[in-house]
Amino acid sequence: MPTSSMTTLLIVLGAYLLGSIPFGLIFAKLFAGKDIREHGSGNIGAANVSRVLGPAAGIATLVFDAAKGAAAVWLAISLAGSQPARPMMLAGIAALLGHCFPVWLRFKGGKGVATALGVYLVLCPLAALTAFVLFLLVVFFWRYVSLGSLSAAAAMPLLIYFLWAPGHAPPLVITIGTLCITALLFYKHAANLRRLVHGTEPKYSFGKAKGGQP
Repeated sequence: MPTSSMTTLLIVLGAYLLGSIPFGLIFAKLFAGKDIREHGSGNIGAANVSRVLGPAAGIATLVFDAAKGAAAVWLAISLAGSQPARPMMLAGIAALLGHCFPVWLRFKGGKGVATALGVYLVLCPLAALTAFVLFLLVVFFWRYVSLGSLSAAAAMPLLIYFLWAPGHAPPLVITIGTLCITALLFYKHAANLRRLVHGTEPKYSFGKAKGGQP
């Protein structure tokens, strides 16, 4: 049977609260006793954590930020019954909104890339892994984390559409939700886009940690 309105509301609320857990802030405190918002770009995401505190803290942030997106979608699957597409998509978007606009941090959160990755790993693992490889290739060759993130975000609607299932397009709600996620990620990267256009976006260093824009 279709998911009830109350169940959908609980799924969305739970997903938002999961997404709003600021793992970058938590790990910066644990790894170095620092408030990551006062260092580098001030962003709580994995890229800034990695630049300021090094790869270990950055990878931990990436993994846990992705895990909360995945957990939100799994929550929807477990509660939604036989028609999970709409609750899954709503949960994914809610988790992403929680990460980008967490109530605990006065709605000033991260940019959402890792959390979106976690959402897509449950929705369509093959599309998510393909997008992640694209992200890695762009960062490796051009050394812009933001360009890699935006390239993967732009590719996801098409990847989801063609890789959803052999011979089957995804439900319309998945297609629309994926487009909404892409739009949100581009919105959160507006400053990075301007710097990329003007040639002032800093490149990622594969060496020691240092401050910079995410």
